[in-house]
Formats: sequence, C-alpha cells, structure tokens
Amino acid sequence: MMVLGLTGGIGMGKSTVAAMFAARDVPSFNADEAVHALQAPNGAAIPALAAAFPDAVNNGVLDRARLRAEVLADDVAMKRLEAIMHPMVRAMEAEFLAAAQKDGRRAVLLDIPLLFETGGEGRVNKVITVSCPREAQIARVLARGVPLADVEEIISRQMPDAEKRRRADYVVETGGALEETRAQVARIIGELGL
Repeated sequence: MMVLGLTGGIGMGKSTVAAMFAARDVPSFNADEAVHALQAPNGAAIPALAAAFPDAVNNGVLDRARLRAEVLADDVAMKRLEAIMHPMVRAMEAEFLAAAQKDGRRAVLLDIPLLFETGGEGRVNKVITVSCPREAQIARVLARGVPLADVEEIISRQMPDAEKRRRADYVVETGGALEETRAQVARIIGELGL
C-alpha cells in the first residue's frame, strides 16, 4: 500500500486537496480532525489537557481560543501540548493505516500539516505539499474567524512554504480555480499509477 503524505501551511487548501484524492478512491487520515476529536468535550485528550493547562479546560470542555493564546506565546507550553497530542494522533493514524491495509487499499493519504516539522516524511512513500500565495492563505484563515495576530503567529511557527515546496515530491498549487487543482491531483495519481 502506498502511503502519501499531504502537508502545507495553515490555510493552504489541504482539506480540499485531500477530498479530491478521496474522490479518486485514495482515502485520507486528517491529523487536524483527529486533534479536534481528541479535544472535543470529554474527548480522550481532555484529562491530560486539564492537568497541563487547567485554565483552558472547564467541566470537560476545552476553550480552544484560551489554549491557543497560552501556547502561541510560550514555546515551553507549546512543547507540553505537542507531547500530549502527537502520540495520541499517531495512535489514531496507526489504526487508520491498519484498517486501510486490511481493506486492501492501494493507497492512502496522511493529511499532516506538520509532516516535516515532526519527521513524518519518514513514514510516507511520497510527499505532496499544498501551496498558495500568502495573501490567499491569510484570507482563508481569517475567514475561519482566527484573529490576524494569531494567523501570523501560527504561520511563523510553521516551516516556510518555500522549504516545504523544496522538500516535496509534488507541489499542488491551490491559488487558482478548483478545476486546476483537480487536474494537478489527477496528474499525480496518474504518475503514481494509482
């Protein structure tokens, strides 16, 4: 089974591209969705988060904005958060891969924003980086309701787009029309023989 890694900075269009692969019978594991499930009210990560960040959890419910404010301003707090979340997400990824292998999938996609930052490229056969102009990236994240200062801080903590592009096997440009992006996905699938 071929394992593809999909990465790119926040707001670059990873979810859109992952959906395009899924439409071509290449299912994906979304690390961000796994984080949201783990951090949902009374989710599996809540006890550890409550212990590490008591001001951000109230009655089993995580205040994501409060947690974001706490960790974006403090590298030690960010490392503490990553130490809690990354092993849990990896366990969910392993379950996804095992199920896909059992189902006889020819390929799967791991949608992992911090693929390079966490050394995840060693777990995949090919890396696809999703990229768009910075103005479009910022506009997309602002549309989610994230304050501009937080958007800039998040982007500054991620590997620069140029470096992700350089290290990738494939780059999918998402700044144009959806049909252009879909054509790029089809080309990659064709080149990989999927």
